[in-house]
Amino acid sequence: MELNNKIMLITYADSLGRNLSELNKILQTHLQNEIGGVHILPFFPSSADRGFAPMSYDKVEEEFGTFEDVKKISDKYYLMFDFMVNHISRCSDYFKDFEENQDDSAFKDMFIRYKNFWENGEPTAKQVDLIYKRKSRAPYIDVDFKNGKTEKVWCTFCEEQVDLDVTTKTTKDFIRHTLLKMCENGASIIRLDAFAYAIKKINTNCFFVEPDIFHLLHEIEDIVAEKNVMILPEIHEHYSIQMKIAGQGFWIYDFALPVLVLNALYSGKGTYLKRWLEMCPKKQFTTLDTHDGIGIVDVKDLMPDKDIDATREKMFTQGANVKKIYNTAAYNNLDIYQINTTYYSALGNRDDAYLLARAIQFFAPGIPQVYYVGLLAGANDIDLMEITKNGRDINRHSYSIDEVNREVERPVVKRLLELMRFRNTHPAFAVEGNIEVKLDHEHKMTVIRTYDTHYAKLTADLKSYQFDITHSIVTYDV
Repeated sequence: MELNNKIMLITYADSLGRNLSELNKILQTHLQNEIGGVHILPFFPSSADRGFAPMSYDKVEEEFGTFEDVKKISDKYYLMFDFMVNHISRCSDYFKDFEENQDDSAFKDMFIRYKNFWENGEPTAKQVDLIYKRKSRAPYIDVDFKNGKTEKVWCTFCEEQVDLDVTTKTTKDFIRHTLLKMCENGASIIRLDAFAYAIKKINTNCFFVEPDIFHLLHEIEDIVAEKNVMILPEIHEHYSIQMKIAGQGFWIYDFALPVLVLNALYSGKGTYLKRWLEMCPKKQFTTLDTHDGIGIVDVKDLMPDKDIDATREKMFTQGANVKKIYNTAAYNNLDIYQINTTYYSALGNRDDAYLLARAIQFFAPGIPQVYYVGLLAGANDIDLMEITKNGRDINRHSYSIDEVNREVERPVVKRLLELMRFRNTHPAFAVEGNIEVKLDHEHKMTVIRTYDTHYAKLTADLKSYQFDITHSIVTYDV
C-alpha cells in the first residue's frame, strides 16, 4: 500500500499482542480509522538490541509469524520496515563464514578490517578522538578466526552489531538484494537505521560524511524507486543535518519536536516551539515518542543551552517515576543524549497535558507517528525495567489483547483516538498545506492549518493545558 497522509503507529511485532497475527486483530478491532500506517520495528531474526542486530532479512522471527502475516497487515496499512544499513549481526551467516574462512570467505569484503582501513593497521590517538563514537575507545571488536589469527573489525554499537563496508561490491549486492526483498514483502517505506554512521573515512568523524553519505542515500533511493517505495534516513543529531537531507527532497524525522513541546508545557512559554513549527520541513514524520528515549541532542541551537538543561531537569522533577539513575550504567545505559521515559510520564501522567502535546503534534507539519505505548497513554513500566535492568524497557511494556481492550476504554485514550481520527480525515492537514502560528503573552498559542478552502485551528493555553479545536466543517468538541 502506498504512503498516505494518515498517522503511523510504531510498534514491535510482539508488543500489541504476542505476535503479528494478534497485532493485526488489534488493528482491525481498534485502529481501522485512527491510523493509516504501521512501522513494525525489526521483526527479523536478531541476536541483540530488540531486533536491531539482524541475522537475516529473508525471514520473519518464528515467534512473530511469517511474511504472510506481514502482508495481511500491508493490505490495509502502509508499512515501514527497518534496514540496518550500518551493521549486521555477529551471528549472521555472513559474519560466521568470515570467522570460519577469513581471507577465503566470500563475505570478507562486507566488513571493515582495521588492517586494511587504517595506515599501519591502527588509528592514531588523534584519529580516534576525531571519530563520533558510542564507545570510550576506538570502535572495534577483536575477531578470533578459526585459523588462530586475530584482527580488529569496526563495530560502532554493541559487540553483536558489526559494521558493514558499504563501499564494496559484496555489500552493495547484499543491500540491493535486501531492499528489493523488503519491497516484495510489503514495505512502503524503508527506514535506514543508524544511517549517518554508514560512511567511514580516515581523518573524518565518520558520521554523516559529505558528500559520500548523499551518494549512498541516492544509491539506495534508486534501488527502491522502481518499486515505488520511499526511504527514510534515521539520524539523531543537530537539526541542520535533517535540513540538509530535506533540502535534497527526502522525507526526514522531526526528532526536535518532543523536547520543544515539553519545554513549552513545562515553562508555559511557546517561543521556541513557535519558531520551529514555522521553519521545519513539510515532508517529515513527527514524533513525541519512539522505542528509544527522548532525544536531547536534536534540539541543540533550537533553544539556548540553559533552557535545554532546564527542560531535561524538569523531566526528572515534574515527570512521574523519571529518575536519573535510569540513564546510567546501573540500567545498561550511558547515552547522555536521551532520557528514558514514556511521554505520558514525562508529563507527570497528566491527561490534559498529554492530550495537548498530541494535539500540537497533530497540527505540526508532516505526518505524525505515535508509539504504541503513547497510543495507550502508558506510564513508565518500572517493574519491567527492574527485571531487565535495561533503562529503555521503561517505555517498552508489552500489552496483551485483554490489556489493550481495557486501556482503550480509559478517557484519555478515547480522546486521543478521537483526535487521531480528526487528524486523519480533515483536509486542512494536507502535507502541502500551510501553517500559521500565533503567540499571545507567550503562553496562549494558536496554530492554524490551511489547505485550499479548508482550515483547522488549535487554540491552546500552555499553562493550564486547556485547548479547543475549530475547523471549516463543524466545531470539533475535544
